Amino acid sequence: MKNIARKILFSHTTIKEYQSVTINGTIQEKVYLKTENFFIDISETNYLLCLEPMIFGIWLSKEEGVVTLQEESQFRMHFTDSICDNKSLKKNSTAILTLDFFNKIEDECGTLLLLKLKRSRLHHISLFKILFLFFGYYRKPGVSFNKFKSYVSAFSYPRRVRLISFTQNDYYNIFPMDLLGEIKNCNRYVFGLRHSNAALAKIMETKKIVVSEVSHTYKNTIYHLGKYHKENPSSFDSLSFKTTHTSNFGFYIPEWVQSYKEIKILETMNLGSQMLLWGEVVNEKTLNRFESNLYHIHFLLYLHQQKKRHGYQLVEY
Repeated sequence: MKNIARKILFSHTTIKEYQSVTINGTIQEKVYLKTENFFIDISETNYLLCLEPMIFGIWLSKEEGVVTLQEESQFRMHFTDSICDNKSLKKNSTAILTLDFFNKIEDECGTLLLLKLKRSRLHHISLFKILFLFFGYYRKPGVSFNKFKSYVSAFSYPRRVRLISFTQNDYYNIFPMDLLGEIKNCNRYVFGLRHSNAALAKIMETKKIVVSEVSHTYKNTIYHLGKYHKENPSSFDSLSFKTTHTSNFGFYIPEWVQSYKEIKILETMNLGSQMLLWGEVVNEKTLNRFESNLYHIHFLLYLHQQKKRHGYQLVEY
């Protein structure tokens, strides 16, 4: 019966939880932050930083009037598939999140506002199809429908995958992340590393980390490195690629990365399942020509894009 329903509802579609895509051009989705008296486009300045509880970082520069925001405000994030104004926002939202103030990081050029998810509503596809996918494919031990909705919401905007590198004496680790973000024009970077990450303690001790931009063409290698989140990597001799060193820290990075940034950690904060690292870019370098990056989106966003007859290129190799 389940297979029959699947063929009727999602014919010619392979059901996954997340899709790996690459984006040629600009991201078409938008994200807006709204309070009683505040409305702003945060598409390029919203960062998913923690999963349990789900916490977003919202960067607001000094010029954006962050002083008008009150910590007791009711915050809403609207994920849309196109540019919207305040009036058309609700009608065109694929996901609407209600959030509470959690904390903030004050910096000389702005504020990183940390908001904790309270509840979410989904509008990608019909509720019937959403329930079918959850109970038929996505329900797992410990994952409630509300938690599932939070994952869908967070990945209703493409999250870019980057490589993290750390080296100390004979120890090294290289692994991918999508819970991070670059604060452009401010030389700042923010990361949300799991407490179970094998390199976290060493990164916090030395206050150094390197983040690299990578091409989607290395998807398989990137995902293979993903197992090193929780375990120490194998020897250099077993790596399937050659490495080089960053110029200041001397950290190992794959020689095929497009560019890298060496970052000094300025502040840390325990968010829950993740540790927030707030850092300053102290050196950056371009090594190879640009190729489009790898991104993660939720399958429900992919279905919504198909319904609208547009979408990003899937990365399947």
